[in-house]
Amino acid sequence: MLHGIDVSSHNSENYPVEGYDFVFVKVTEGTSYTNPKWVKQRDRARREGLVVGYYHYVTPGSMSAQGDYFLGKIALREGDVLALDWEHADVWGRDKDRWLDYVRQEASGHKVVLYCNRDYWFNRDTTSDAGDGLWIADPGHAAGHPAVQHPWTFHQYSWAGGLDRNVGRFADRAALRAWAGAAREAE
Repeated sequence: MLHGIDVSSHNSENYPVEGYDFVFVKVTEGTSYTNPKWVKQRDRARREGLVVGYYHYVTPGSMSAQGDYFLGKIALREGDVLALDWEHADVWGRDKDRWLDYVRQEASGHKVVLYCNRDYWFNRDTTSDAGDGLWIADPGHAAGHPAVQHPWTFHQYSWAGGLDRNVGRFADRAALRAWAGAAREAE
């Protein structure tokens, strides 16, 4: 298992990196909010050689407009992972599926994963579509042991101390990079 974190504007640009292999950085929300710290947060991960993922917090509205807004902020590099953060009560499963499909089409060659908690996965989802992988929030269970039957790729197991801690189901950083489509170690 690999260890990683996810960060947003609530976190510092100088978040801890020791012992981590990947980081997901919140970039956008809806079609009007951009995390003012995301570039510095991304740059810190890259300087430290971590695998970088980006996420978008989805809100009600056009899924393609939100996908375009998100992708329009990022200069994607080979091996970057994209994620949909599905937590808004007024966004339904069909909307989630539309966003995943749209972003996978627009950013072909990049893995696109779904982040949600167990309640959304069990009670709001109707298709089991997690794109290229499920990133499940389940802090009630030990790292790497979320209470879901569906194959998962990332598990957010803790929110302790203001830092979202995750594990990835990969043997090592090279395996994660290969899965993400990176042909070589990031420079």
